[in-house]
Amino acid sequence: MNIRKLVVQLLDRTEQEKSYSNLLLDAALSQFTLEERDKRLCACLYYGVIERKITLDAVITHYCKRKLDRTVRNILRLGIYQILYCNQIPSRAAVNESVKLTKSCRKSSASGFVNAILRGFLRDECRIPYPKEKKAAMAVAYAVPEWMLEKLLDAYGEETTRAFLEDALEPAPRYIRHNPTSCTVEELEQAMGKKIVSLDLQGAYLLQSGNIRKLPAFQKGWFYVQDLASQICALAIDAKPGETVLDLCAAPGGKTCTIAAGMAQRGKVFAFDLIPHRVKLIEENVKRLGLQNVRAIQGDATKFYPEYAGADRVLCDVPCSGIGVLRRKPEIKEKSPEELQGLPEIQLAILENGAKYVKPGGILQYSTCTVLPEENAQIVQRFLQNHPEFTCLPVCEKWGGVFSECMVTLWPKDFGSDGFFIAKMRRIENG
Repeated sequence: MNIRKLVVQLLDRTEQEKSYSNLLLDAALSQFTLEERDKRLCACLYYGVIERKITLDAVITHYCKRKLDRTVRNILRLGIYQILYCNQIPSRAAVNESVKLTKSCRKSSASGFVNAILRGFLRDECRIPYPKEKKAAMAVAYAVPEWMLEKLLDAYGEETTRAFLEDALEPAPRYIRHNPTSCTVEELEQAMGKKIVSLDLQGAYLLQSGNIRKLPAFQKGWFYVQDLASQICALAIDAKPGETVLDLCAAPGGKTCTIAAGMAQRGKVFAFDLIPHRVKLIEENVKRLGLQNVRAIQGDATKFYPEYAGADRVLCDVPCSGIGVLRRKPEIKEKSPEELQGLPEIQLAILENGAKYVKPGGILQYSTCTVLPEENAQIVQRFLQNHPEFTCLPVCEKWGGVFSECMVTLWPKDFGSDGFFIAKMRRIENG
C-alpha cells in the first residue's frame, strides 16, 4: 500500500464523514499488513496534516485563490506538510511524491498545478504568509480557528494561551495505569522493561514506545491506557472499598476502571453510557482487566433512574468541546462555535441529574476535557447557586497545591497531562 495515497484517502474520508481521526486510522491500518515503520509514517503524516491544516491552507490560499477539488487540496496539504515539518523527507521527494499522487488518486489533470504550487513555495524559501493582524497571525501560526483562539485569550491571556497551543502541536504523551488487581508494580515493570518511566502519581507510567495492543502485559490486563488528567480525576473521587459509585458518562471506561481498581474488588461501580456500542467498550475493558465490581449499563445521563439513588459518589464527566485534548484529537478544530452552543445546558442538566443520586454526605464530582470557563467553573457556579444542599470540597487535599481548591484546571505545562477540569462537592448531611 502506498502510504501517502492512504493518507490522502484518510484525509478525504475525515472531511466527508466528520469521523474521529483515531477511529478512521485504526480501521484503515487494520486492513493492511504494514511494517511498524510504515504505520508510524502514516500516523505522523495523517495527524500532522489535520493538526496543521489552518497553516497549510494559508499557504495554499496564498498561491491559489480558486476553489480546489478535495483530493487535490489534500495532496497539496500533505506535500506542504512534508516540506515544512518533516526534516527527514527531502523537499524534492515531497514534491515528486505529490505529483505522483495526482496520478494514483485519479487526478492526473492536476499534476502540473500541484507541481507549480509546491515548487513556487520552495522558491519563496517556504515562507508562511502570516496576516498582518496579530490574532489572525496567531491563528495561522498555531493552526487554530480564530473563534477558539479568541475564547482562550479572553479567558486566560496571551501567555497561557500560547503555552497551551504550543503544546497542542507537540506529540501527545502516552500514559498507562497499573492494574493492581492483576499484577504487582514489580511484575509490570519487569514485563515492560525500560519502556515505562514512573511518575510521582502512584500507579501512573509514561510509556515511551511500542505497539501497546501486542504487549503480553496489555493482553493479560496488567495495565490500561489512560491520560494523566483522567487518572487524577478518577483518583480524586477517592472511592472506598464497599461503596457504591456511579459514573454517568463512562465510555470507554478508563475512569471507571481506575475507580473500581482502587476499591479492592469490593463495592459496586455502575458505569453508564447512552450508546450501546460504547457500553460494550466499557464491558470489554472491564473484562480484560478482570474487574469484578463493575456493571456497564446503557442509560441517559440526563434521565433519573431511581433504583440507583443513594450512591456514595457520583462522577459526571460530561460531553464537552474537547479543547483540552487538541493534541490527541486535532479534528476538534473543525468544529464551529455554533456546534458547541448547546453544550453548557446539557452539561448542567447532567450535573443536576447526577446530584439526585448522591446520598447525604456523599460526593458529587464534575469534570470535562476542556478548558473553557463556560463549560467548567460557570457550570459549577450555576449549579451551586441552585443547590444550597451541596458545598465545595478540595479536589484532593492530600495532594496540596491547586488540588486544595474546589475547582481545578489542569494544563499540559503544569502536569504534562491533557487540558482538564475537575470540581468536587459534598451533599450536606441534612441537605
